[in-house]
Amino acid sequence: MNDVQALPRPSEGKQLMASQFSGVAFTRRGFIGVAGGLAAAGLLAACTSSEGGSGGVASGDGEIKFWNMPWGNTEFNKLDEQITGDYVPTAGMGAASYQIIQWANFTQTFSAAVASNTGPAVSSGGGTQAFQFESQDKIAYADNLIESWKANGLYDDFLPGLIDTMKVEKGYAAVPYNLDMRVMWYNKSLMEKAGAKPPTDWQGYIDAAAALKKIDVYGYGTAAGAGSFTGSHVLTGWMVNNGGGLFDEEQQPNCVTPANIEAMEFVLEMVKKGYVDPASVTYTSANADSQWAAGAFGLGFDGGGLAANVGGDVGPQLVVGSPLTSPAGTKGSLYFPNNIMMYKNSPSQEASEAFLTYYYQNMKSLWTEGTGIGLPPLKSITETPEFKTNANNVTIINEWQPIARTWAAPGGDALFLGVTAVDGTPAMETFTQSILGGRTDAKSALTALQTAIEASLAS
Repeated sequence: MNDVQALPRPSEGKQLMASQFSGVAFTRRGFIGVAGGLAAAGLLAACTSSEGGSGGVASGDGEIKFWNMPWGNTEFNKLDEQITGDYVPTAGMGAASYQIIQWANFTQTFSAAVASNTGPAVSSGGGTQAFQFESQDKIAYADNLIESWKANGLYDDFLPGLIDTMKVEKGYAAVPYNLDMRVMWYNKSLMEKAGAKPPTDWQGYIDAAAALKKIDVYGYGTAAGAGSFTGSHVLTGWMVNNGGGLFDEEQQPNCVTPANIEAMEFVLEMVKKGYVDPASVTYTSANADSQWAAGAFGLGFDGGGLAANVGGDVGPQLVVGSPLTSPAGTKGSLYFPNNIMMYKNSPSQEASEAFLTYYYQNMKSLWTEGTGIGLPPLKSITETPEFKTNANNVTIINEWQPIARTWAAPGGDALFLGVTAVDGTPAMETFTQSILGGRTDAKSALTALQTAIEASLAS
């Protein structure tokens, strides 16, 4: 999979128009509900006729409508449609139809369809989408499905902790599908030129960044411009790494903690010392990739597909390092378990579950045939020879996935509706740019973030 095109960049997600949706942003992991006043049926018709239909079996009575996103390169949806089309239902259950939903305007597409009961029975989508629709009583809980997977072995095949991230008060809102990780990358050639060692703790990170600066290379590669949310992910990742995060055990925002203040003071130190490119606050994900490709970035945090995104001569030089140990003696990083959900508007809950069981038992080729989808949720896929050809992916699965946490940290890892207040939102963008721009102190920035999150949740 070394030459596989990477997972589509979540940070490339576009913002919703402020005049329509109160300025709320979204990413490919995140989903913020669209107001019920949309002209549901008309919008759905406009979107589904132009959003890139599969050309497969048209939906009909009794059929399970499966809507999936363009998670990988051009081969992903072709193979995904083939897997769906090969499904042979048992007697009394319908076949599955396939529909591609493009990332552009996907929030409107789903919201309109669900509101008008013309949507899918099963879908992927934004990573917090299931929790939005669960709060609207539109999701069919996956508890029975998961129980059946305990009997057939699928349950034990999931990587540690993944299924529990989908648990809400009333049941499992979804099942994990593909993983979007935030991990540490370094340019092997530039690190050697600078005489720097791959860091294993925070002091080692500072030392490596200082060495890189001497050869005019930035040691904190990131992007926090419009539509690029990696910068906020990484800042949250530093908090999580230090045993902190944004939410407590009661799923309430709790930003101004000693662990978070220490983490942000650490980042502000790097800003002050010139280890962060001042233009990072304006960079898109593509700009950041260009900086890696140009050798301007030698160390930093990004998604698991960075090397593939950068490509060229530099891509093979990019290596995933090991997780850092924080001053608190903890390890951790932020990640996003993208998922597949079932809806109450289905010909049959049993038929939806039967299709999903088939799909998970037969989706391995999406990873082994190089379609560029994110990291797999199943251990059996990570153990295939094809997956193991990518050393960076192996490092991510073996070292980063076990210590990764969701937006819900440190209070837990189960996602919930409140995390939509921090996933790609203006509050996080303002916070991130204030830190990376060096325009604040840690406590003031975190206090402002706390206030903004509380206001968002109260509205």
